[in-house]
Amino acid sequence: MSTDDRVAGIGSAGKGRGRPAATPAERSLDWLNLFVGNIQTGFGPFIAVYLTTQGWTETSIGLALSLGTVAAMASQIPAGALVDAIRGKAWVVLLSILAFSISALLFAVQPAPLAVYVAEILHSFSSCTLGPAIAAISLAVAGPSVLGLRFGRNARFAAIGNGIGAVLMGACGYYVSERAVFFLTAALTLPALVPLLPLARLDYSPPAAGAPQAEHASPLRALGDRRLLIFACCVLLFTLGNAAMLPLIGNTLTKTVGSEASLVIAACIVVPQLIVALASPAIGRLAEARGRRIVLLLGFLTLPIRGLVFAAAASPVPLVLVQALDGIAGASLGVMVPLVTSDVAGRSGHYNLALGFVGFAIGIGATASTTVAGWIGDRLGQPVAFASLAVFGLAATLLVLSAMPETKPPHPRPGAMAPRRRRSE
Repeated sequence: MSTDDRVAGIGSAGKGRGRPAATPAERSLDWLNLFVGNIQTGFGPFIAVYLTTQGWTETSIGLALSLGTVAAMASQIPAGALVDAIRGKAWVVLLSILAFSISALLFAVQPAPLAVYVAEILHSFSSCTLGPAIAAISLAVAGPSVLGLRFGRNARFAAIGNGIGAVLMGACGYYVSERAVFFLTAALTLPALVPLLPLARLDYSPPAAGAPQAEHASPLRALGDRRLLIFACCVLLFTLGNAAMLPLIGNTLTKTVGSEASLVIAACIVVPQLIVALASPAIGRLAEARGRRIVLLLGFLTLPIRGLVFAAAASPVPLVLVQALDGIAGASLGVMVPLVTSDVAGRSGHYNLALGFVGFAIGIGATASTTVAGWIGDRLGQPVAFASLAVFGLAATLLVLSAMPETKPPHPRPGAMAPRRRRSE
């Protein structure tokens, strides 16, 4: 299959006459991303709601969530190294999904502090192994030459899964109980195992020694690559400005619209997810056609715009409309993080370690963002806090513009067009 045919197949999933249908591995990866998006929704804001109904105090809930955040940050790099060391990436996904099921059941069956803490740590570590494993499977399925399109499809189906999961779990919590949300989350792990069957047949073995695409390097050399360090700084700055944006919006809306705040916040979450689902494939195509820097600039520029508008406006309609720009940023970052990391470290033998390193930088930015924004908001007011977040976003954009090199390979890499399989599908 030629590169052009493969681009058409991945970009359109077989839509349109004359274009090849997606392979079984590509379709399985689509479904896997959708089901994983479903599952991960259960570990979002539903945890705080559920623990509140179980009599937990705000301090206790904050401690449990913070423990999960710290565990995720500490797990990023070791989890990436572990995924690099395990040849069967589908097995990593299998074990990660089973760990999600155990975590959900721990929440549902015994919401005592020890069980909740264990569930948070288990879910955090498994999330850190799952992301790199899916990225590695994507590399095996699509090959580096059209990897941007594959990551675009991953982001689309994950966003669809997030949306479906939010509807299912919201309805379950409303009509059944908050505890039932976690039983549902555990049940949703079962269909997520089915797409792994074709993906287990892929060959994830490293290239043979001396092959044109083999460039094995030491872990320190892979992590010390100047391009990777600059990219990590860029996403850290962006997340520093972005992570606190939605919580600040919620605070603002609670003061201005009262009981309608929950509905507006829901719209602020759902609308960007719709944009991610619609825009991600186009983002992937743009990255393959025009390069990575223009996509990063497009996504990063939305942050200072949002921050400045939020600083000046407090009514729900402009807030929701401008928050739609977060969908463009989410699609850009969702595609670019694994793609740029693959450009830099995909042939080093330490791709997932490098991906964990970038994830660690994102975690630092997210953790610091809410603290910094809260401190500024308490002392100088929320408009100043929003403006400060906009400054962080502008700094990230300027860093991309001035220092981030283009990482798109100039030519397709030899032998990277078709997935390798252990046996015919």
